[in-house]
Amino acid sequence: MTNGPTRHDDMRAVVDWLVDGARTAATLQDALGQLCERLLAGGLPLHRVAVFVRTLHPDVMGQRLLWRPGEEVAISDADYAMLESETYQRSPVRIVFRTAQPIRLPVEAADCPQDYPIVAELRTEGVSDYLIQPLPFTSGEVDAISWTTTRPGGFDASELAALEAVRLPLARLVEIYTLRHTAINLLDTYVGRHAGERILGGRIRRGDIERIEAVIMLTDLRDFTTLSDRLPGDEVIRLLNSYFDCVVPTIEAHGAEVLKFIGDGLLAIFAVTGDVGAACRAALAVSEEARAAIAAANAERQRAGEPLLRHAMALHVGDVLYGNIGSAKRLDFTTIGPAVNLTARLETLARDLGRDLVVSARFAAHSPETLASLGTFRLRGFREAQEVFAPR
Repeated sequence: MTNGPTRHDDMRAVVDWLVDGARTAATLQDALGQLCERLLAGGLPLHRVAVFVRTLHPDVMGQRLLWRPGEEVAISDADYAMLESETYQRSPVRIVFRTAQPIRLPVEAADCPQDYPIVAELRTEGVSDYLIQPLPFTSGEVDAISWTTTRPGGFDASELAALEAVRLPLARLVEIYTLRHTAINLLDTYVGRHAGERILGGRIRRGDIERIEAVIMLTDLRDFTTLSDRLPGDEVIRLLNSYFDCVVPTIEAHGAEVLKFIGDGLLAIFAVTGDVGAACRAALAVSEEARAAIAAANAERQRAGEPLLRHAMALHVGDVLYGNIGSAKRLDFTTIGPAVNLTARLETLARDLGRDLVVSARFAAHSPETLASLGTFRLRGFREAQEVFAPR
């Protein structure tokens, strides 16, 4: 590694690489790691470098990407509670986000300002100089990057000029990566990961449909109409959120996809990728785990004097049409077909029978578990009576 003055040609090559889109880097962490290695090769005595990006995510306020020589770039998430913490309130990151102005701290100097707790942390690592710069986006948002060195005397004038030279092209690159990450987050949040991948992959035209075999799951929160009529609106929302917290995580943990929330219920599918029995087994595991989560939630709700959660669930196996349906300019990525209609009728039957789970005969035929017949029932819209099953 060169520790002498920064070479102009090396820095020009680094800036050109950034302007060209850092094509050798597939991710933001790759780009940060490669950038720092290139700067090291150009003579910058870097110790640790961190990029701070804000995200649009229901749980994660932002991320820190941290590079150290000889290590992989580490990524850590910050939740929204971080915004109220003393660590964040007294952080130079917050100031840069707010003012879009750089902050330089001569950490090795005895008279270095002690306003920021990070100074003591950096001194334990032998850091001599700290610079944090704004990364301005075209949207007006500001993210940030911090640079440190352990060389006595800190960064010299040519090194500071090099860091300034890479700042704006790096900001454009970070903005591009962040926008894509935000798009993925929003699609995952609002349409589900699998549908989101298809949409980002170009499946955006009305009529982009594929036929797949899947286990279809429909759930419904029982007595919701009565509860929503007598409870204040904010309590109704908390009730629904509590119910979905019991069901959705276990659906996703078993590789299934929640396609939509339908008032007080949801529609999910377990795509069959070869073994129908495996998909059935996963759906039954979801039912068991959701039942256990609801029981735990109800214990808390009973202690708090709140209404208990009671639900009905139906499972069926069949072919469905999966893709974009809607008007020319307003689409929904969903699934339709007779199999979905039958599952909806089964879910209504489960509620009428006071059962928390019923399954179709076809599901029972593929299920690795033995299920008990509840008899045959006439279901609205279906010519033939349907035999229905439930766990023993």
